[in-house]
Amino acid sequence: MAGLVKQFTSGIYNLLLGLFTTGKHLGKHAITVQYPKERWDMPERSRGMVVLLTDHETGQLNCTACLLCMRACPTAAIDIEVEKDEKGKRTLKGFTVDYNLCCFCGLCEESCNFAAIKMASKYEFPEYDKANLTWDSKKLAEMGFDVPYVKPEKKKPAPKPAAAPAAAADPTPAPNPGPEKPATPPTPDSAGATPTEDAAS
Repeated sequence: MAGLVKQFTSGIYNLLLGLFTTGKHLGKHAITVQYPKERWDMPERSRGMVVLLTDHETGQLNCTACLLCMRACPTAAIDIEVEKDEKGKRTLKGFTVDYNLCCFCGLCEESCNFAAIKMASKYEFPEYDKANLTWDSKKLAEMGFDVPYVKPEKKKPAPKPAAAPAAAADPTPAPNPGPEKPATPPTPDSAGATPTEDAAS
């Protein structure tokens, strides 16, 4: 019985608390976004839809078909088709993103080194048929054409240090030792005999 009374009292308290909060904002401006007439500006680093970025100078996609984003995707939502020319250079043949599998983690954007793929701040792409949530490269490029990005600068390889020049010969000539001195003959001792004669005797 005590538990039932406690639940009833708690319910009345929460109801009055909610009514009090609502009453404070009566007659004031709305504090919620009136969607769809009003839309909240998403932050720059928000993870919305996946788009492909285009170089506005050349009109070509920035994608180099390196497959890094496809390998980084944990749900295999990215599928890339690559073909090679006679010289073995990779070219992009097809690029699809399946939003039925995408978990919007952003690993594809982090793995890209060429500013080719980005998680744009756009978030409105509802569909009645889930088959329409698989976008090809044309659709991805169309949705990402107006997405701002900073094109990475290609770093030039650092020049190799020049080899150290060979040490120049010392111009100072070596000192001349001069003529060798003749050996000094042994001197006789007080007995008049040389050390050689003493050794022989």
